[in-house]
Amino acid sequence: MMWFNKLVAAILPYMPKSLVWIFSKRYIAGQTISDAVNVSMKLNEEGYMVTIDLLGEFITELQQAEENRDKYLEIIDQIEKHKIDGNYSLKPTMFGLLIDKDVCYQNIREIVKKAASFNNFVRVDMEDSQCVDLEIELFRKLKNEFPKNVGLVFQAYLHRTLNDIKTLEDIHTQETPINYRICKGIYVEPENIAFKEHEEINQNFLEDLDYMFQKGMYPGIATHDTPLVKGAYKLIEKYKLSPEKYEFQMLYGVTPSLRKSIADKGHRLRIYIPFGKDWFAYSTRRLKENPKMAAEIIKALFVRG
Repeated sequence: MMWFNKLVAAILPYMPKSLVWIFSKRYIAGQTISDAVNVSMKLNEEGYMVTIDLLGEFITELQQAEENRDKYLEIIDQIEKHKIDGNYSLKPTMFGLLIDKDVCYQNIREIVKKAASFNNFVRVDMEDSQCVDLEIELFRKLKNEFPKNVGLVFQAYLHRTLNDIKTLEDIHTQETPINYRICKGIYVEPENIAFKEHEEINQNFLEDLDYMFQKGMYPGIATHDTPLVKGAYKLIEKYKLSPEKYEFQMLYGVTPSLRKSIADKGHRLRIYIPFGKDWFAYSTRRLKENPKMAAEIIKALFVRG
């Protein structure tokens, strides 16, 4: 069956988008901000926080960066208007990071400034290895100006991650602790810079999380892996942490039963809400990360609604 799953994952990008959407709608809020608002309100009612993400990355023209900036400013208006319990996530390559890093900074600064005006928060997502140093530099500048309103993502599969966390300690204080999301990592990287084995990645994830707890940082524990959730529970107990010192984070539509079990234990949980017209690339990547989802696609073809 594994060979079949991998085959479906490989051919998915060449399938009609209408067919892929049947599978994708489980993992994507929709194509408009209204879709994201409606899904977020429902999840809020169920007791979950959210983070809103407009899909897209690696633009080729700076005009696209301006358009994405304006879209995010409108997203903030809508989320605040509807009093959503949620914040924002964004990818710097959507704002020109690999074209002009200064233009990118100004675009994202406008978004963080607007979120800060509502006492809200923007998460700078980490992308592939070519972006890591640039995104750390970007985060450092934003954190200095908006100490309570911006966070960063680190990926546990990169060898460098723990050292990167340590190098940012100079901007971490008890009054304005650094807010990180720690995840496994999704990009395909060479073995000389990234762990490849499942156990190695999990071990690194928990070591990074342990260090964050030691230093009083605020981690977003982003995982759908039950062993990692259990490992996080042990660390929370080890440091006797109250629920406001951390949160769990999960992707929309993924492992809802595990999500519920975490919340039922009294832990705060935030759900990542992706939406937008660039849903196709996101969907195909999700499947490549987890070919076992192929069975879900086949099921979706026969079970509509």
